Amino acid sequence: DPRGIYKCKTESETSLPLQVHYRMCQNCIEVDVPTIFGIVVADVVATIFLAVAVYCITGQDKGRLSRGEGGAPLAAQGVGW
Repeated sequence: DPRGIYKCKTESETSLPLQVHYRMCQNCIEVDVPTIFGIVVADVVATIFLAVAVYCITGQDKGRLSRGEGGAPLAAQGVGW
């Protein structure tokens, strides 16, 4: 197991410690706090954008009547069988 803290020692001085990390898999990704924060912020912005888009699209049809509204019922228009 190569993990650990190593120091190079010579007769006259000792260097700063070097910490060695070892990954167990080749496809591992280390996720730090700024990355998680960026993902959360992007998700919130995308959700707000989607909500505003849905509100704007559904809010456009408020002033118009649909084809069936405002007219007489079919039976009263003289449609006979």
